[in-house]
Amino acid sequence: MRVFLMAFVMVFLAELGDKTQLAALGLAAREKRFWPVFLGAALALVLSSALGVAAGRFLGEVLPLKFIRWGAGVLFILLGALMIWGKI
Repeated sequence: MRVFLMAFVMVFLAELGDKTQLAALGLAAREKRFWPVFLGAALALVLSSALGVAAGRFLGEVLPLKFIRWGAGVLFILLGALMIWGKI
């Protein structure tokens, strides 16, 4: 239960106000329909989370945690820089 709650809080806080949530907000405002937007966004989050968890589980079995953390940090910084420069 501890791992479940930790995952819930981390993902919930990380997703607040991010571009995905803002995209869902805009789509719901444009379409004026709650359930189709909610269900589509929820399914997308579930599937992308499943991919992340599966990749993390696999990488956790083949790489030391230190390398995974460094790799995630470098990727995060790289994606942020690309967003700032307008490349993505």
